[in-house]
Amino acid sequence: MGEKVARVGVKRQEGYLYFIDKQGDVSRAKMARGGKKGGGPVKVARVSVKKARGYLYYLDKQGDVSRAKMARGGKKKKKKKKKKAAKKKTTRKKRRKTMVKRKKAKKKKKATKKRKKKR
Repeated sequence: MGEKVARVGVKRQEGYLYFIDKQGDVSRAKMARGGKKGGGPVKVARVSVKKARGYLYYLDKQGDVSRAKMARGGKKKKKKKKKKAAKKKTTRKKRRKTMVKRKKAKKKKKATKKRKKKR
């Protein structure tokens, strides 16, 4: 699965999490257990591994630094098509209100026209 990058031979202790830090060295941190808080990272071995992009670096069972190609991609997602917005149907009450408003507006226009003609 992975390829060895550096032989270190770190002996693991229970209750610690071992990892490769940003500098490429082997570090460990105390794991949180039963309400007790964990600890900060402590360097165990200086290896100075140069990390390459697209790889996951880890400490294998023998205590050596190994790397594996990261799984990227998977199934491609389909692009969604844009749907045209359908006209919303108005309820009867709303239609009635708009009709009433239109009728009132028409009456006002007629009344203003009659006043203008009289002058």
